Amino acid sequence: MKRRTFLLGTASGFSVLALAACVSPAPVPTTSPTPTTLTPSLVPQPLTVSRTNWSADPFSRGSFSYAAVGATPEHRAALGQAVDARVFFAGEATAADEPGTVQGARASGLLAASQVRDVAAPGERITIVGAGIAGITAARQLVNDGFNVVVIEARDRIGGRIDTVSDDWPFPIERGPSFVHNTSDNFLDDELTALGVKLLPFVRTPEVRTRAGAIVEVSPLGTQAVAGALSWAANQQQDVSVERALVDSGEASLSKTPNAEGLSDADWLEYEIATKLKVGTGATPSQQSAWYTADIASTDDDQLVVGGYSTLLASDAEGLDLLLSNVVNRVAHDDRGVSLRLGTGESLSADRVIVTVPLGVLKDAAIEFSPALPFAHRGAIGALGMGVVDKIWLRFDVPFWDTEARLWTIVGEDADFAVWVNMMPLTGEPVLMGLIAAENATRLSELDDDEFLAAALTALEPFLAVPGQ
Repeated sequence: MKRRTFLLGTASGFSVLALAACVSPAPVPTTSPTPTTLTPSLVPQPLTVSRTNWSADPFSRGSFSYAAVGATPEHRAALGQAVDARVFFAGEATAADEPGTVQGARASGLLAASQVRDVAAPGERITIVGAGIAGITAARQLVNDGFNVVVIEARDRIGGRIDTVSDDWPFPIERGPSFVHNTSDNFLDDELTALGVKLLPFVRTPEVRTRAGAIVEVSPLGTQAVAGALSWAANQQQDVSVERALVDSGEASLSKTPNAEGLSDADWLEYEIATKLKVGTGATPSQQSAWYTADIASTDDDQLVVGGYSTLLASDAEGLDLLLSNVVNRVAHDDRGVSLRLGTGESLSADRVIVTVPLGVLKDAAIEFSPALPFAHRGAIGALGMGVVDKIWLRFDVPFWDTEARLWTIVGEDADFAVWVNMMPLTGEPVLMGLIAAENATRLSELDDDEFLAAALTALEPFLAVPGQ
């Protein structure tokens, strides 16, 4: 069975000092200061900037789902169950395989379409809420099957969390998913290539620097500690957080004594958490299930999409009946059909509906269901978590760095932007993509664009080229 591709990139910081104390289920706040004034950075100002803020986006309210403590695969299955053969659900949060991924979302759309086809009469009117990859996939399949389909989307565009931007950039940038992971195990790269989308090999071997700019070799201590904690947790009678597993297993008891490079063993656990653990969840270790946390193993068969991820939706969306810029705030059903109320006050009727909005929208009860959803659905929505991973894209006049490494990471402190992708060796353009996740992303989401940019540029200072070297 081929594996699929994660919706978003990697992550940033976590304070290992918190692991030494008693751990509560609540997220542990970081001690990184929120910029209140703009401190000039040594890094030059970029020509073009693009920033995401998924947690503040009312139509996503996060980046993708993750297994929170106590959540199980059965919760995803429950969320994907139809209600009275009238209300159906799709989206990455309902995916049995590869939740939180583009392929998982597409598979869920196909499954929902097949569920509708099994119970609907030919020619029935089917409404789909959400024009992301799950909604568009379901719509195309149902149209091909002869149903009358309308897709309602709150945004003024299709794609949802797939968001390709071309204006003012030398190549299309991806504000949502950027990578196709594990390409030796899935077909998504082949499908994108067939659509004319350019992909580039991306070996995930980082150049690691301290905050002082020194290049250091990665220590295996952090990887070993996390692996040991997860192995310990797998033998416990009940699920615990990854953070609790690290503490109770003793794996977090690493030396804080710095070596000649100024790094301690504990720094490498923090590094593992900052650059890998959050990559598949967008959540802190205190929030993540130790039983079902994402596979954080690095692979060397990834590809970077530089030709437009949104192309994946374009062909399927062609000819569909799309109702953009319309918010659905109520879904009611009975044995005769479904009624949807829009934010404009208008109502639409249909025989059946597929709801594909992100988990974050469901968790915030942005849509009223009448009658109320079954307990199994509400329990699943409450149990699953919604993670946050944000990006900043920066285009410079000329590179201020002198490294050819494609992946940059920072070790030694709780950096908000601990991971950067260097597009220069891939595209010949001085463009960088920075990533920030979990509580760091949530905290910085409150900053205005200038403050957010200032934080990103400060994080880049370890990669400044040294004159004369």
